Amino acid sequence: AQTVEVKMGADSGLLVFEPAKVTVCKGDTVKWINNKAGPHNVVFDEDNIPDGVDQEKISMDDQLGEPGDTFEMKFDTAGTYGYYCEPHRGAGMQATLVVQ
Repeated sequence: AQTVEVKMGADSGLLVFEPAKVTVCKGDTVKWINNKAGPHNVVFDEDNIPDGVDQEKISMDDQLGEPGDTFEMKFDTAGTYGYYCEPHRGAGMQATLVVQ
C-alpha cells in the first residue's frame, strides 16, 4: 500500500486541490496537506461515494488552519469519491478520488 499526497490550495494561492483527480488502489492512503489560503477541510459528498461507505467516517470534523497540517484517510472500498472543501465550496474547490 502507498500514500498519495494532495495539496489543499495551489502554490499560487488558488482555491483548488492539487491534483484535482487522483487514482489509488484499495488499501492505499490519501494524505491531504494544507498548503495555501486555508483553512481547508475534506468533506465527501454523500451522493457521490460508493454504496456502503460512511460519509461521516471518511470526512473531516475540523479544518486545517496552519500550512503543513495534514489529514490522512485509508480507502478500502473501490469506486469514485467526490469531495470538496466546505469553506471554499462556492469557489469551486472540489476534487475526485478513484479507488481501484
